[in-house]
Amino acid sequence: MGKADFLSPKAIGNRIKSKGLQKLRWYCQMCQKQCRDENGFKCHCMAESHQRQLLLASEDPNQFMDYFSDEFKRDFLELLRRRFGTKRVHNNIVYNEYISHREHVHMNSTQWETLTDFTKWVGKEGLAKVDETPKGWYIQYIDRDPETIRRQEELERKKKQDLDDEERGAKFIEEQVRRGKDGREPEEAPTFTELKRENEEEKIAFNMASSSVAGPSKPSSLLGASALKAPAGATAKRKEPSSASESREKKKKSALEEIIEMEERKKKKQMSASARTENWLQPNIVVKIVTKKLGEKYHKKKAVIQEVRDQYTAVVKLVISGDKLKLDQSHLETVIPAPGKRVMILNGEYRDTEAVLEGIDEKKFSATLTLDSGRLKGKRVEGVAYEDFSKMP
Repeated sequence: MGKADFLSPKAIGNRIKSKGLQKLRWYCQMCQKQCRDENGFKCHCMAESHQRQLLLASEDPNQFMDYFSDEFKRDFLELLRRRFGTKRVHNNIVYNEYISHREHVHMNSTQWETLTDFTKWVGKEGLAKVDETPKGWYIQYIDRDPETIRRQEELERKKKQDLDDEERGAKFIEEQVRRGKDGREPEEAPTFTELKRENEEEKIAFNMASSSVAGPSKPSSLLGASALKAPAGATAKRKEPSSASESREKKKKSALEEIIEMEERKKKKQMSASARTENWLQPNIVVKIVTKKLGEKYHKKKAVIQEVRDQYTAVVKLVISGDKLKLDQSHLETVIPAPGKRVMILNGEYRDTEAVLEGIDEKKFSATLTLDSGRLKGKRVEGVAYEDFSKMP
């Protein structure tokens, strides 16, 4: 009887039956043939091709076992790397996904009798991290790819650089505190002398003002001056530390101001970086066409954005000819008007805010704007980059 046609019902039924996994006891690893039932497997074992494969395997069985073991190890670890990465996962989950492939290498043809033996061997060889728990063995792939190692080194280098910046900031603060302590002058305690009188009956008078005379006789005034001599020196000594303390307060204040300014600048940079987006297109702004793909007719011509689609595509209308074009963001650039004209801020902290152009700094490629809408109307913003604002029609 001839073989059934490819599109015959019998051939289609055979292909449906052969799909998916079937019983392992009816699979021949040497011939890599899966039989559907016991009778088919018996017929296969009696076939001449199977007998030849057995003779080849009997000559050097270790060679075939090593081949199947290497293939099983390679496919299993490749699945672990591609499917789970460096995550810690139960070995039975990986194995069940591995054997779901119909053409996989069966473990009974390898040097490992059980999945536990294979897991232990992988851990011993250093190919993966393995650990035993009450729920079974867990496995974690060790990625030794040069590209992955280079990426991890870059991340560690970046983390170390951030830590170095924080340490530099802490050292700067400590240096400012040390300078403040070094500039402090030691305060000397005032010395007071005992009041002594040569004559018990003599009166003591204190001259509180230059116009008032508080003493009947010259000796008493001299005595008063001698009595106030020591406290006057003490007040002079007190004045010196007070002036030193004022200068020290100024030094501390200046150092504190520097720290505050540094923190404000850092916060401002972080806020501006977080507020920035890749797309800057906005309706009702004037742009310039920079692409040459449309020809010289539209190159360097100004247009007004009528509509923004998908954030990176704009429908523009040319100012002179009135033609409408659909262009990508990379084919457009912003237009800087003359000072005093109205502009729209397209990126950064003040995005979607109207402003007035005050001046341009050509060296820094930035401009100074005055906000003209919103709660911060009238605020002056400096250092706005050229690509972060554009002229309004």
